[in-house]
Amino acid sequence: MAVETRAESTDFARMHNELPCRSQQIDSLLGLFGEPSHWTYPSLFIYGHTATGKTLVVTALLQTLRVPHAVLNCIECYSQRNLFEGILNQLSSYVPGPDNGYSALYRCDNVNDFIRLLRKVIETEKFDKETVYIVLDKADRLRGLDLTLLPALVRLQELTGNNVCVVFISELVWEKFRCGTGLVEPYQIHFPNYSRAELVEILSLDCPSEYGTDFYRNYVNMLLGVFHLACRDLNELRYLAQLNFARYRKPVDRGEATEQDVRKLWKNIEPHLKTAIDSIYLREVSSSQWERMQSQTADEETIDGDLSQLPQTLAPRASVELPYYSKFLLIAAYLASYNPAKSDRRFFSKGRVKRTKQTKGKKTASSQLLGPKIFALNRLLAIFYAIGDERIVPTANIFTQVSSLVTLKLLAQASGDEQIDGAKYRCLVSLDFIRSIGRSVRFNVLRYLYDFI
Repeated sequence: MAVETRAESTDFARMHNELPCRSQQIDSLLGLFGEPSHWTYPSLFIYGHTATGKTLVVTALLQTLRVPHAVLNCIECYSQRNLFEGILNQLSSYVPGPDNGYSALYRCDNVNDFIRLLRKVIETEKFDKETVYIVLDKADRLRGLDLTLLPALVRLQELTGNNVCVVFISELVWEKFRCGTGLVEPYQIHFPNYSRAELVEILSLDCPSEYGTDFYRNYVNMLLGVFHLACRDLNELRYLAQLNFARYRKPVDRGEATEQDVRKLWKNIEPHLKTAIDSIYLREVSSSQWERMQSQTADEETIDGDLSQLPQTLAPRASVELPYYSKFLLIAAYLASYNPAKSDRRFFSKGRVKRTKQTKGKKTASSQLLGPKIFALNRLLAIFYAIGDERIVPTANIFTQVSSLVTLKLLAQASGDEQIDGAKYRCLVSLDFIRSIGRSVRFNVLRYLYDFI
């Protein structure tokens, strides 16, 4: 009953409003935390894709509860000692600075020292009658540290004898953390991706005060209509919404259209959104550069709606240097993303016959407008070996180059390596870019695209 009363308080009601679409996760965590004096779960594992509100919800909840806690980003903790000393510093409200020579409050080199010093801090700060929370964001980085570290952290409550709860936040599932050292299973909480309706609700909160909510909601719906299939990252979508809103509202500001004139507003913003979709993950220009290009284009009435300035600005991307076989891998990925699988035999079979002109039939939507599709790694390699200009031996170097293309954001991995069907990917580059790559290796991409036959 005490937990229900606290959940209904003004602070928590405000937190539910500030963190929309996460009420279920907030209530689950609140129930697990219980009262500050109650012993709680020794460890929690919170996982989900990027930009699903994991860290935001946990930190907001701990701040609202006003309980002792330490929040560390494991990317910054490059060693075991750095992690331990960071936890002890935060729990002791100690800040390294010029006065103390940027040194830690305690020197802590191993797990035994950490357990002893953590008991000392809890006793010194008089935290022995309430739960102490240790939040480790980007917890997947812990797998690269000592093998005994993770088993010790999940059993920290048992080892210290104090009411300590360790919260791991990761984009990976718990199965990736398991090892053969008697690891205790934490309580797992999943943060799912936001649905399209939830994304509309969240993005609509950014509506400027001088415009109506319905006007901005219509804009967000248009934006998601273009980007939702290619991008589910809330941070990227929020960035794109703020970046392109000036273009969307320009006809209204000029008096050329009303807020209800949806068709005219869409025709004004459509070419800019289609240009922006080519650079969701390849951020070639900054926000200020993009806005400057849009304002220059708007001032030129003869090219209204045409981003002719953009190719000059994005020229470095078109001339990116890749290894020879990486270029063919990228071409193969583009063909796999924009060609239906049923056309592979037609284009890449060694004994294929000359193509004849097709008779007119049912017209289907262009793959170039629908966006890139997901393809399996096996299909990518099959196309790669088919278009290569010489016999290529399958080696580990080929797989390494696929990973490099993912790192460069030219490909996106759509599923993990643990899937039964193997890893799956999506190509992120535009047609102009892949044609430029094709010209550098004397490969005519259009001859092998289903939309251009």
